[in-house]
Amino acid sequence: MPGRPPGGAPNEPRWDDPRWRVAERATEAIRRRFPADVLAVAVHGPLAHGDDDGGGDGEVNLLVVTYRPGTGPGPATRRVDGVLVDLTVSGADDYLRQARTVTPLWPLTADRYVTTRALYDPSGWLPGLRDQHLAQLVRARPTEFSTAARRAWYRGCAAHARAGRLAQWYETDQALLMLGEARLAAATVTGLLTRTYYRDPGDAVRRTRLAGADMTEVGRVLAGQADELAARGRPVDGSVEELLDG
Repeated sequence: MPGRPPGGAPNEPRWDDPRWRVAERATEAIRRRFPADVLAVAVHGPLAHGDDDGGGDGEVNLLVVTYRPGTGPGPATRRVDGVLVDLTVSGADDYLRQARTVTPLWPLTADRYVTTRALYDPSGWLPGLRDQHLAQLVRARPTEFSTAARRAWYRGCAAHARAGRLAQWYETDQALLMLGEARLAAATVTGLLTRTYYRDPGDAVRRTRLAGADMTEVGRVLAGQADELAARGRPVDGSVEELLDG
C-alpha cells in the first residue's frame, strides 16, 4: 500500500504494528493463490478499530470474501510470526445474508459488518456490506429483536441454573465457567433489547456491568429481562400448547 504512515493517527492503521504486516502478507498470498476467487479481504475486530496498542501479541481477524461459496482458501487459524491469525472465508451472498439477519448473537457479530478495514476491495464491496446491515436495522421490526433476545435469555437462564447446581456440588471451576456463559448471554439480551452491539464478549460484559457479577446479581438481571420480554408481548414461560405453536 503506497504512502503508508510509520504510525497511525487515532483510528488509523499503525503500519509498525506486526499484526498489520502479517495481515498484509496474508492478503498478498491469498490474492496470488486465488486471483479469480477473491472479491475482498479485510480485517475486523480490535485491529480494525485502530485504537488498541496490540503490541504484536494480539489477534488478526482476517475476512476473505469470495465471489462464490466454497472457493478461495479454507477457514483456518494459525500463529504466524507470533501473531494469531483467524481466517474467516465466506461467499459474498452468504455474508450479506448473515449481515441482514438478526440472531441471538447479533450484539457480538454486528461489529464485523460495521467496522472493517479493507486490505483489498477494488469494487467497494465492504462499504455496501455496512450499508446493507445498517439498512436492515432500520427496517427490522421490534419483534425480530425481542424474539432473538428471548432465545438468548433461555440460553442464559439454563447456564445460570447449571452454575447454581454445580456450585452446590462444589464443582467450583465448572460453576464459574457456566456463570461466565450466563453473564455473556445476559449481556447479549441487553444488547438485543437496546439494539446495542459490542466489539467482543469482554466488551459486552464490561459495558453491561456484568463482568464481575456474582450468581445472585446475574439472577436478578435475568429476572428483570424476563419481565421486559413479557412486557414486549410474550412471557418467557408458557404452556405445552404454546411450545408446540412455536
